[in-house]
Amino acid sequence: MKMQEIRKLNIDELMQKIDDSRKEHMDLRFKKASMQLNDSTEIKKMKKLISRLETRLTELRFIKQESEE
Repeated sequence: MKMQEIRKLNIDELMQKIDDSRKEHMDLRFKKASMQLNDSTEIKKMKKLISRLETRLTELRFIKQESEE
């Protein structure tokens, strides 16, 4: 998921996507530990996606806070 797609999401959708991505990341780590993961770069990609989502969530919260003041 690219940042352009992430910017279209609202706060609730972002939080849901973050939760889903964290669960997926945990599953990937378990698969790697049990030697079932073929492509270990998926873990790195998932971590980057989570970081992008959290960055956008922080931006939206900051914008919301500024608009309330």
